[in-house]
Amino acid sequence: MNDKKGLELQIEEVREKMYEAYNVPNNYSEVLRISQQLDQLLNKLNGEG
Repeated sequence: MNDKKGLELQIEEVREKMYEAYNVPNNYSEVLRISQQLDQLLNKLNGEG
């Protein structure tokens, strides 16, 4: 598997984790932490990080 495909899979996994965290009441700090992790992965995918 190439790096881009691996990164895309990681992004999907983190998106799922963020959605699950979002569905937990009052879990805002965890959603924020996961969102920041997702941002880093997306930036890496776009060649910005």
